[in-house]
Amino acid sequence: MSKQTTVRIPEQLADEAEVVARVRGVSVNALIIEALASQIERLRTDPAFTAEAQRVLAKDLELLGKLVGPSQ
Repeated sequence: MSKQTTVRIPEQLADEAEVVARVRGVSVNALIIEALASQIERLRTDPAFTAEAQRVLAKDLELLGKLVGPSQ
C-alpha cells in the first residue's frame, strides 16, 4: 500500500532530480523514494538522532499523560 503526498522542492533541485532519474532509468518518484529510504536508514544508526527521538517521544508521552490522566 502506498500513500500519496505533495512535496514542494526548489526548481533547480527538481530539474537535477529529473536528469538523475533519466540517466538512471527510473522515475523521479522512484528516485525520491530511494533517497528518502536511504536517509531514514542512515538516521536509524545515528546516535545523536536516536537520542533526540527518544527525548521527543518522552516529552510526547508526558504531554499525553497530562491530557488523558492516569491509566486505569
